[in-house]
Amino acid sequence: MTLWSTTKRLTKRVLGYPENAPPVVTVNDWAQKLTDDPKHEVMNYIESLFPITKWITRYNRGWLYGDVIAGFTVGIVVVPQSMSYAQIATLPPQYGLYSAFVGTLIYCLFATSKDVSIGPVAVMSLTISQIISDVDKRFPGMWEGPQIATTVAFVSGLIVLGIGLLRLGWIVEFIPVPAVSGYMTGSAINIVAGQVPGLLGESGFDTRAATYKVIINCFKFLPDTKLDAAFGITGLFALYAIRIGCDALGRRYPRRQRPFFFVSVFRNAFVLVVLSFASWLYCRHRVSHSGKYPIKILETVPRGFQHVGPPVIDGKLVSALAGQLPVATIILLLEHIAISKSFGRVNGYKINPNQELIAIGVTNAIGTVFGAYPATGSFSRSALKSKSGVRTPAAGILSSLIVIVALYGLTPAFFWIPTAALSAVIIHAVADLVASPQQAYSFWRVSPLEFIIWLAAVLVTVFTTIEDGIYTSICASLALLLLRMARPRGYFLGKVTLTAHSQEKTETRDVYVPLNPKPSLMNAAVKVTPPAPGIVVYRFEESFLYPNASLLNTILVDYVKANMRRGKDMSQVKLSDRPWNDPGPRPGHDENAENLKKPALRAIVLDFSGVSQIDTTAVQSLIDTRKEVERWADRAVEFHFATVLSPWVRRALIAGGFGTGVPSSSVPSEIAAVVPYRGGQVAPSADPQHHDEEAPAPHKLEEYEITQNAPIELDATPFFHLDIVSAVRSAEGTLLREDMSSARSSVSKSPADISES
Repeated sequence: MTLWSTTKRLTKRVLGYPENAPPVVTVNDWAQKLTDDPKHEVMNYIESLFPITKWITRYNRGWLYGDVIAGFTVGIVVVPQSMSYAQIATLPPQYGLYSAFVGTLIYCLFATSKDVSIGPVAVMSLTISQIISDVDKRFPGMWEGPQIATTVAFVSGLIVLGIGLLRLGWIVEFIPVPAVSGYMTGSAINIVAGQVPGLLGESGFDTRAATYKVIINCFKFLPDTKLDAAFGITGLFALYAIRIGCDALGRRYPRRQRPFFFVSVFRNAFVLVVLSFASWLYCRHRVSHSGKYPIKILETVPRGFQHVGPPVIDGKLVSALAGQLPVATIILLLEHIAISKSFGRVNGYKINPNQELIAIGVTNAIGTVFGAYPATGSFSRSALKSKSGVRTPAAGILSSLIVIVALYGLTPAFFWIPTAALSAVIIHAVADLVASPQQAYSFWRVSPLEFIIWLAAVLVTVFTTIEDGIYTSICASLALLLLRMARPRGYFLGKVTLTAHSQEKTETRDVYVPLNPKPSLMNAAVKVTPPAPGIVVYRFEESFLYPNASLLNTILVDYVKANMRRGKDMSQVKLSDRPWNDPGPRPGHDENAENLKKPALRAIVLDFSGVSQIDTTAVQSLIDTRKEVERWADRAVEFHFATVLSPWVRRALIAGGFGTGVPSSSVPSEIAAVVPYRGGQVAPSADPQHHDEEAPAPHKLEEYEITQNAPIELDATPFFHLDIVSAVRSAEGTLLREDMSSARSSVSKSPADISES
């Protein structure tokens, strides 16, 4: 066996193709990979459902120290926040504690993120309040708020769990960061506006109306401000003063930065304790005959778990909630995935979106047994957990223990907490969710269209509802995605030769860039050389699919008609014999003068380095393009493809008659006819050796060899090339041979023929 044949066989094997056969991927090979060891795959799947089994056996003291500090810190914060968020959801405060307990405890069993803290969150709480309000309006007095909330948690939790088990978490990737930030910013503004009346003791208007209406009413009812404002404003001022002061002291005294950090962390609990004590001092002897206190306080908070048991799921209630469940489900999965990805990115680890959805689904489904309402990842508590030095998800166990202590031992102290103080805690926590001007400007710098989506989500949320804001951001993002797929960028390319000088030798390299590059992308002094006359080089920067298939056809055909000579002189064809849709010049108008200035089309080179997928519609569009340009050129036109690395793209192109040298005359005009014509179409030849004698053989480049006499391009697919340089040179080689053949035929003519021509 010769060295050439051995190297050729090894080259094909490296590229993944069998010997003496076209490089076609079989479906059987693909299916075999999925069924090689199904038992092992099932075991891996079951083990992946419980990530705790992979790290709990390596637990150590160092991890325990970090988890204890983080768990205790989050537990101190989650208690007041949970009761505050329950107030947003228009539920009794104990339901917030129920959700916090279940979220912090169960999440550690399924988590792939060490930083995320599960529990009640502001946006979800506001959504629950709107759902309860909507159901009460349509079915007054039929169901109570807690039952509605737990039903939403149960159904939406099962939906999210199903998405995770089916490994469909990739659907979250269709919603970009600006869309999430937009509705989060709008929701935060909505929540802050809704808590201002509670902060000031105002009443008499709907705080769940559109944000702009709530803001207007807050100013209208300023004269009705009550004594609650003294507690609320004082608490809000103290929260910001402590945080700003601790941050400033931490920067001034770096060595004591950690103590100042923990002092800042405990500010919520500290403010609530002080205001509760002040409330007790002021209200204990000022009870009216009707049992009312001069300010609004929490009063009795039931001790322990009062609602443990199987969830009561009413089918009629589920039907009534059908229109509200999608938005609740979207918030559950979207907010959690966004937060977990963010902290994974910051702290250097990668989360599993499907597993995170399973964790959220299980948490909410089991939470209904304890009477919990929907819980998801909290940005503020997750940030606090990360800054506290958490090491593993086990920190949530200590946080859940602190919630239990609060439920069974501190409920008598909760009696005197002013509701205005809880409003201050909410405003202080939620205000951090509003995107800063710098962040909004970053969206504008990266992508102005995405900034518009962000702004639209904010405005729609402020002027209507959170539900409308979420749907607006999602629909606008999907529309932008489809627009980018349907109208991708593409460039006609030219050549720039780069020269590298060294002490030993001088090397040159050809690179292909847009023919007319923008000044911001390339030095204006660099000259781009167009391809050889008759050759078109085009780069397509997107997967070649049905939304953009016709675009490539239009671009190539229009370019060819504008820059290449028509092969047939239509002025010599009778009007009656011309096609109706391209009749050519009018009688008496000479087309030859203009045509002679343009080259004849010989080859089209397509750079597929940006094409990862292709479908039937796209292959059909390529067939249509080839037939249209060959009709214009009145001759066979070569189609060369560069950097086709996907075996499935190669398979599809070969099915369309490309790459193997099969002439277009032997390829059906439709790869998969929509209406199957009877009478038969010519099937493409399976043997690439059966090609028309007129079809020129591709040019082989000795410069691109793995070893001596072993070209990279395979014999079975000579029109597929590994890079754009070899593809263009192959097309130029064909052009050179045609010119030499034409010159030889001119020399062989008689003098009379030459003078006549």
